[in-house]
Amino acid sequence: QVQLVESGGGLVQAGGSLRLSCAVSGRTLSRYAVGWFRQAPGLGRAFVADMDWDIGSTNYASSVKGRFTISRDNAKNTVYLQMNSLKPEDTAVYYCAAGPGSYAYWGQGTQVTVSS
Repeated sequence: QVQLVESGGGLVQAGGSLRLSCAVSGRTLSRYAVGWFRQAPGLGRAFVADMDWDIGSTNYASSVKGRFTISRDNAKNTVYLQMNSLKPEDTAVYYCAAGPGSYAYWGQGTQVTVSS
């Protein structure tokens, strides 16, 4: 059974940084895509960034490009989201997801709150 566990969320002032981690167990991520999504209060879940695990190619939402970086540690089967220059509008529950083409597996989410 594939499980994803996020960590690293918290409260930070605008302009600050956080690094989210998503540890994956149950299988390796070879042939999978891994992604980060977020859901702000009252809104739907939105794409943030993703990565092809084998190739390492990445994509970002325009709202976070240049500020957020998705990366991986193959040995730890873990994906990260480094978030810099955080803004109050980045406040949301952040979820990681993984799957072979579509995102079949999701974590429970971690809260990120950015104060102004």
